[in-house]
Amino acid sequence: MKLNDIRIGTLGGTLCSIWVSFSLGDVMQTALMAIVGTVVSYVTSRLLGRMRKK
Repeated sequence: MKLNDIRIGTLGGTLCSIWVSFSLGDVMQTALMAIVGTVVSYVTSRLLGRMRKK
């Protein structure tokens, strides 16, 4: 067995154990919070840009 095979096997096992620990609800909540943060950031930058022009 080569050293690369051991590394790939270890990495695969680590990724599988991490993947199982996430639930679909956590992923959806994270995606929703990212979308809300993006929208708030965009709106804030547009409002500040309009305030500077005045």
